[in-house]
This record gives sequence, structure tokens and C-alpha cells, in this order.
Amino acid sequence: MSDQKNAKQVTVDGGNAVAHVAYRVSDICSIYPITPSSDMSELSDLWATQGVKNIWGEVPQVIEMQSEGGAAGTAHGALQTGALTTTYTASQGLLLMLPNMYKIAGELTSTVFHVAARSIAAQALSIFGDHQDVMAARMTGWAMLASNSVQEAHDSALICHAATLKARVPFINFFDGFRTSHEINKISLIPDEQIRSMIDEELVFAHRNRALNPDNPFIRGTAQNPDVYFQGRESSNPFYTAVPGIVQETMDELAKLTGRQYHLFEYHGAEDATDVIVMMGSGIQVVEETIDKLNAAGAKLGVVTVRLFRPFSMDHLIAALPKGVQRIAVLDRTKEPGSAGEPLYQDVVTALAEAFGNGTIDAMPKVIGGRYGLSSKEFTPAMAKGVFDNLAAVAKNHFTVGIQDDVSNTSIDYDASFDIEPDNVTRAMFFGLGSDGTVSANKNSIKIIGEATDLYCQGYFVYDSKKAGSQTTSHLRFGPDPIKAPYLITSANFIACHKANFIEQVEMLDKAADNAVFLLNSPVPADQVWDKLPQPVQQQIIDKHIEFYVIDASTVAREAGMGRRINTIMQTCFFALSGVLPRDEAIAKIKAAIEKTYMRKGAEIVQLNFKAVDASLDHLHKVEVPGKITANH
Repeated sequence: MSDQKNAKQVTVDGGNAVAHVAYRVSDICSIYPITPSSDMSELSDLWATQGVKNIWGEVPQVIEMQSEGGAAGTAHGALQTGALTTTYTASQGLLLMLPNMYKIAGELTSTVFHVAARSIAAQALSIFGDHQDVMAARMTGWAMLASNSVQEAHDSALICHAATLKARVPFINFFDGFRTSHEINKISLIPDEQIRSMIDEELVFAHRNRALNPDNPFIRGTAQNPDVYFQGRESSNPFYTAVPGIVQETMDELAKLTGRQYHLFEYHGAEDATDVIVMMGSGIQVVEETIDKLNAAGAKLGVVTVRLFRPFSMDHLIAALPKGVQRIAVLDRTKEPGSAGEPLYQDVVTALAEAFGNGTIDAMPKVIGGRYGLSSKEFTPAMAKGVFDNLAAVAKNHFTVGIQDDVSNTSIDYDASFDIEPDNVTRAMFFGLGSDGTVSANKNSIKIIGEATDLYCQGYFVYDSKKAGSQTTSHLRFGPDPIKAPYLITSANFIACHKANFIEQVEMLDKAADNAVFLLNSPVPADQVWDKLPQPVQQQIIDKHIEFYVIDASTVAREAGMGRRINTIMQTCFFALSGVLPRDEAIAKIKAAIEKTYMRKGAEIVQLNFKAVDASLDHLHKVEVPGKITANH
């Protein structure tokens, strides 16, 4: 078995991780970019333009259509020619593909669509993440595999592409839009030779031989009458029955190559757990980390990760549950108005009822369902604990967590102060302005740390949907262990404000931990800046013993010939103050990243950035904090 540590470590977001695999095992990518799946389409297009080859030494053909319906139609047509074809989509885009998806599944055609799962436009449009889109596709007959992290999304892409060739059933590989698709994390990249070893060449030839060909005539796409349609619809049953076994077999093959073992349903927690959550997606990591904390204090809790959502294997779910489970909370990241319960909840209830009815289990646990995380609404350890508290107490059913529902009173209470962030993780927040370079600089910082150290890293970026010109907040974590925290930072030990007037508009120091470092970009000199701060900000700095630094990054940028681009300067200050890397090593790494990023724009641009880096620390000043607040404007 290969050791994960020996694999190439890269720092990428979920979209890049998935596209890396999908591109390499495809002949054709039919695309129509839609947020948050756009990066996968754009990367495939870029790689094709650059001549990057797939595992068979060919450059895939990337075809951009004028709608998602066109992209799905192109995929369907390409598949009928025997081409290995994929596409990427989300939300309304996936809904526009449904008619073709029914045909592709009905014809038992091997393919994978990669979906960065996103909200559906209902009372309003939302570009953010949940499972409403993939739940709307669950009746199409496609197998559906869920991922809960960047690493899993990367691995699941290969599992799907290998399994679909064996199963003849098409696959949706889905993962949480933004929370996984745009989270940057350090992962082990599957090498091309391992990707190729997972794809059975005989099955590729079989797929190609099923192509419509005038030299080998075959009838397909007919109209059927009542005498045969029903029988034809049922004839695919053996293929779907075989899918769970094929997927697990493929997961086992990947484990032999990479050391990363996955299961269709995977249990985490106490062996004698009485209370269990069942869910899928990035929220799994939140629950697992919360369980570890609570079980260490004597609780008996567990969580079941659902990976293969369709076909839903009831036997595998029952086998994954601990024998003594008494109460189960099923969490769905979707809303299905008018139903008896959300999709995963109904599947779990059905599985348990059938198992109890046929004697597989001796007692029927209490099962409740809840909704969380719609439109990328936060799901935190405090909320996960609240779900367990509700399960053990009054057990409100069909509940919501993470909102205050004062209309229909579905929401449950939770203690927002509950926190499980480990002390050995650096947590940094950066408040910037859309298009000011803050996000780009932070993405560079993550890659520098991910590639230059043994530290694990995570980056997540919160944008207003208006994007350019509005506030951005970057959340960065660095630590010695894999970071499983798909939620925003609420207790940061480093905070940087890249635009001076934000200090009067945003309550950013509410998120500061005790003894945190605060860096402010301000035109006011260090010996005068204290008196210009709002009194509540002064009080927080005093009460939390915050180290306060100031730099006039705008002047440094202007004098270095950088115009308004302060990102390189603020990045340099972050490395100097955070201590994540030794200062000299950090500056050398920043300059190397600058050279890599800007060399195509010319040596002059690179030198301007170097000049900005060198000038940064000379203009960085520590502010002496008085023992009390002072009068200010």
C-alpha cells in the first residue's frame, strides 16, 4: 500500500482537484460555465489551449456551448460516438441537463458529470452552496457519489470515472459548492500513472465499441408502446443492483494505490454510541471533529457518512450503524416543500423500517430529520452539538439549525460559544476590498506555506455576490495536522484590515482571540493612529491584549510604482508578524512566488514587486497601546 506522505502534495481548491482527474480521463469536455462550477470548465479550457494531454497522450477537445442544455446534448451525442465525455455544472444548469440525463441513464451509457452543488432559484436566486440541485436529479437514474473535502472530491472523481465504465450506469460526482469547490487545501495528488491504472482499457474499448456506427448498425432511441416499455424500464435493474459492489471495489482499488480507504457508508465515533447523525457533504467534517471533542468528555456519539447516495444501499447503511444506536438525526442540506421529509431522511427511515420488518435489526431507533446549511449558511461545531442536544432531549422533528425561524418555529437552539478550534492552529482573517489583490495574495500565501513547509493549510474566501468593489474576507488556517474545519473562523489570532475605513464599518475585532495580532493599513502615522480609532475598537484591543501594528501600505505601493496594489506589501507584513515561517525564508518565498506569477508581464513588474517587499518592513510599526481608551473623533 502506498503511503500518502510519499505522494505529491499540492495546495489547490476543490474545483482544480476534480478537474485534474476529469480532464485526464476524457476525450471531450462539453462546457457551459456556471458558478460555482466555472473553475472546472475554465481550467479544462486552459489546459486544452496549453496542450496538456490526457492519460492516453491526446489533448481533449473542449467544446463550449451556449447553454447547459447544449452542453448536456453535446455530451449525449459525443457519448453515442464512443467518446469518453464529461461536463461540469451546478444549480439551474444541472436542471437544464435533466432531459438528456434521463436518456443517458436509460441507454446505460458510461459518463460522469461533476457538480459543485448549489442552491436552486426559488423565492430568490442564490449562487451559494447546498444540495437542492443534485436532489432534483436523483430520479434520473444516475449514480450519485458525495464528497466531504477537497481530497475526497479529487479521489471521488477518479472513483466515479472508473466505476461508471464497469457499471454502465452514469455518475454524478458532487461536492459542496464554494465550501469544497472553492476551499483551498493541501492534498495528495494522484499521479497520472495511478489514474491510468484505475481505468480499465478493456472497458474503454467496450465503451467505444458501443458507438453508433453505420458499419455496425444498431437500433437505439426508439419509441415504445405499452407492450414493451414497462419491461424495458425494469430490464436495467441488475445494473443498478451491481453498482454498490462495483463502487466499493473501485474504492478498494484506489486504497491499494494511495492508502486512502473509503466506504459507501462510513461510521465515525464511539463503538457503543446511542446517538448518531447521518449526513453527507462537507458538514461531515464538522460533526466528526465535534464528536471527538464530546466523546473525549464521556459522550457516546457517532456519525455516518453517506458517500454513495444513489443507488441507495440499505444493507450498507444498516451495517455501518452501531448496534446500540437508539436515536438518529438525519441532516439534509436541502428543502423539499410539501414532502413527508427531506430525501436522505426518507431513505434512512425506509431502510430502518425494512430492516426491522425483515428481522435484520431487533429494535427501531427513533429517527428525526433536520435541515441545515442552505445557501452556504454556516454549519459549526456549536450547531452540531445543538443537533445532538436536541436528539437527546425533546427531539424536535423536521427541525432547522443555523437560523432563527420565528415564522414556523422549526429552529432548535444551540450554544454559539461552543468552540473546538485547536491551539496549535494559526487562524488568520483578512478584510479587503474586491479586486484589491487581497484574495490573490492570500491564495499565494497558502501555496507558499503548503509547498514550503510540512504544515497543513486551508483557505476560504467570503465574497459579497456583487464581487468587485465590495468587501472580501479571507479565512486562513495553518497547522501540523490535517485541517477539518469547513466553517468560518470566529476566533482569529491574526487579523489584518487592508482598507482603513473598514475599522469604522466592520466589527472585525469581535473575531480576535486573546493576545491576537492586529495589522491595520492606514495613512495615519503610528504615533497618532490610536487616537483615530473608534472607542469600541480601542476597548477591544485593551481587553484582549491585542498587539497592534500599522503600515501605510498605500504610500509604500505608490512609492514602489505599484499604484494601488497593496497586496504584496500586506502579504509581507503577515509573514513577518505571524511567525508561520522564519522572516527571511518567508520573504525569499514571496519573491519566488512573485517571479512565478508576474514574469510573463515582464521583468520590470517583478522588480517593482520586489521593491515593494523590501520597503514593507521598513514602514511597519508597532503601536504602543495605552492602558485606557482615549478621546477620538
